[in-house]
Amino acid sequence: MGAFLKFNQGVMKMSLPWRFWVIVVVGANVAVPLFFLGSTEAQIVLLAYVASTAVMTLLTGLTGFTRLLGIGHVFWIPMIIWLWIRLDQIPSDDAFGVWIRVLIALNTVCLLIDAVDLVRYLAGEREEKA
Repeated sequence: MGAFLKFNQGVMKMSLPWRFWVIVVVGANVAVPLFFLGSTEAQIVLLAYVASTAVMTLLTGLTGFTRLLGIGHVFWIPMIIWLWIRLDQIPSDDAFGVWIRVLIALNTVCLLIDAVDLVRYLAGEREEKA
């Protein structure tokens, strides 16, 4: 429980633009899928988010709120690939199709940010963020 609290405290200490980014990403990965819960895609997105959050909470307990946390999003890589492959089967002109496409874009940007953070962590920036 301590690691979960420390993780959330780290998020709350982030600058306003980063907190807004987190809210958008969480909304796209948690809130929106609830509207499409009958779809396999929404279930996979929620599962990947829960798994990522669990890993990031564990990492917070081990290393603090550091640049290493983004590695928890590793579950998004196969999810994004799977969703991308399925795009030809998902209409782009309804709310579900728009959400899938926005989710792929948001999560891809998040993975790019995570990659930069991981490189910086490996280069020695290991202090806690925020």
